[in-house]
This record gives sequence, C-alpha cells and structure tokens, in this order.
Amino acid sequence: MLRETPSTPSTSAAVDPPDSDPGRLLARLIFIDSVNPDLVPGGAGEAVIADFCGAWLAARGFEVHRLEKRPGRPSLVAIARGSGGGRTLMLNGHLDTVGLADHDGDPLDPRIHDGRMYGRGSFDMKGGVAAMMVAAARATAHGPLRGDVVLACVADEEYGSSGTEDVLESFTADAAIVTEPSHLEVTLAHKGFAWFDVEIEGRAAHGSRPELGIDAIARAGHFLVALEELGQRLATGPAHPLLGTGTVHASLIRGGEEASTYPAHCRITLERRTVPGENADTVEQELTDVLDHLAATVPDFRCRLTRGLHRDPFEADPEAPIVRTLARHAEETLGHPPVVRAEPYWTDCALLDRAGIPCLLFGADGEGAHAATEYVDLASLDRLTGILAATITDFCS
Repeated sequence: MLRETPSTPSTSAAVDPPDSDPGRLLARLIFIDSVNPDLVPGGAGEAVIADFCGAWLAARGFEVHRLEKRPGRPSLVAIARGSGGGRTLMLNGHLDTVGLADHDGDPLDPRIHDGRMYGRGSFDMKGGVAAMMVAAARATAHGPLRGDVVLACVADEEYGSSGTEDVLESFTADAAIVTEPSHLEVTLAHKGFAWFDVEIEGRAAHGSRPELGIDAIARAGHFLVALEELGQRLATGPAHPLLGTGTVHASLIRGGEEASTYPAHCRITLERRTVPGENADTVEQELTDVLDHLAATVPDFRCRLTRGLHRDPFEADPEAPIVRTLARHAEETLGHPPVVRAEPYWTDCALLDRAGIPCLLFGADGEGAHAATEYVDLASLDRLTGILAATITDFCS
C-alpha cells in the first residue's frame, strides 16, 4: 500500500503552484482533525482547517473573509473579484466531519491504494473542498474573470448547517454548486426532514391499582401502529419522479419510571423525510389528523405534539443556466451526458435555494460517508476539478 504523509498544515501551502494537484491538497485536509463538536463532544471543530484553507487561498490572491458567529466554529468566504459585468458563482463545501472512533485504521492518515485515497472526510467531503479550491485557483490564475468567484468553506453541515446560514446572511451569488460527493452525477433534488416529539400523557398509580392508573406506554402503542399505517399510505401515494415518496419512522421512545408504577408519560421522537411539495407545516397537519383520530377513538388518549428541527427538500430547475453549463462541461469530460440523480439525504443546497440562489450538487466518486472505511476515487477527483474549473470560467466570463 502506498502512503502519503502530508506536512503539518501551515502557510507553507503558498509555495504550491496555482494549479496544485487536488489529491495533494486533499491529503493535507484529511490530516487536519475537523470533527464536528456538536456530534462528538470535544471534537476539534473547524478552526485549524479554516486557518489552513484561508492561508492557501490568500496565497493565490483570494480575498478571505472569516465568519465566526460561534466561537471556534469558523466558516470562510474567499472571493476572486471579477473585472465587472459577469455573473457570480459560489462553490460551497463543508469543512467538518463526523467522528473518528469507528474508522478503520488511522482516520487522519491519508492512505493511497489502487487509485483511492482513504481517510475520514476523503469522500464526505474534503475531496469536494479540495476540488473546488484547486478549480477556482486554476480558473483565475491568469487574471480575473468578468464575474466574481466565491468559495464558501463552511462549518457545521454535519449537524445544523449554521455555517452556510452565516454565509448567506452576508453573501449571495447568481448561482452555486455544492460539491458534496455525487459520483460525478448531477444531483438536482434531495429530500428534506422534520423531527417531531409526541408526548403521550397517562396517570401514575401503583401497579396494584389499575383503576387509578392510565398507562401512557400502552396508549403510545396505539400511536405507533397509526404511525406505521401512515408510512404505508405514504409509500403507496403520489411519488416524486426522482425521489419517490416521503417516509416516516419512530426514532426514539422514552417512558416509565419503575416496574411497579403505571407510567404517566411516554415520549416518542419521530422523523418524517419529505419530498418537494411537503414541508414541516404539511407534516404537522398530517400528524395532528392522526392524533385527533386517536383522541376520538382511544379511551383516555391525551397527547402533545411538538415540532423540532426541520429542513425543506430541494429541487433544482434543470434548465437553469448553471445546470446547463455544468452538464455541458461534464459531458465533454466524461464522454457522455451526465446521469441526473436525486439524494435521499439533506444538503445545504436547500438553504442556497431558499436564499434565491439557483444551485445543484456535483461531486466526486467514492464510498464510505460516515462509515468505517471511507475513500475517494482520485481519478474522479481530477475529473471533478477539471469540470468545475471549466464551469467557473464559462459561467463567470
């Protein structure tokens, strides 16, 4: 097995040529621990990797802005200013990763074998960050384009996406590309999600006094059956052409105090995955209808519904200029029209779209997001970088 051991990250990256190898840059990024501390208490966060990316980009003439609304959780916005009269393109990628504990081998040691680079974040998504940085440097190396090129290297995508939200408070663009991994396929839609808590209320009593108690857990069972029936109705209902139907499942259940007491409370946390046309409001009404029916048909059924974190689904316009531009350059590089796909998971595309920025998702090939073995295909990383560079030049000229 071949092994590359990158030097300790520092501003020495400035000595690299403007068209640095994205694989070499990726190795340096993997070497930097950037575990999201909201996922893993004590995680390193994005401060060190943001310093490294900022120095790398500043050395190539980018104007670097550091956003740090949450101390220790910075995002970067790096801009290559245009000469004027052109369109602005934003490339977005996240710097944080999931945890290191369950990774095979040393997760911060970038290893190369059979054309693949292994390490935490290689696929999700430091490969995409390296590609967009190198592509932007190549596209602007010989002078400014007419439009601005904006790189958003963001914090916290793996948990709450506070980084992209911070960026969008101060920066915008005419279009955007999120470089999450997509196997060099054009992703034009993804699902959203909504989390809800259902608190079922009973009445505590000694286990020997059933006439006094109301079993909250038993009544929660009625809701779980109804939730499963809702999932079956969704599965056979109208489907999105790329994403299929929405789904629902119970994620957590908590209830009871001890074996000899009727439980007074039972809380169920559920997740509803949504497709375009659905959102937290429609899901809340859907659940309210289920619970109202149970209240009318199940004796002593009382509950409270609480909305938690929710994110909208995303769907791009396939005729948007950025989609057509990237698809054309992808076809030239790949030798065939790129596959159009959708993803079941959520990404920052939805936030960009909500901010009025037409966008799509396009990234490298590989496997192992959040898994014990994670790698990116280095040939696909090179192709991605070339496609992004050509798209930047075309769109911003």
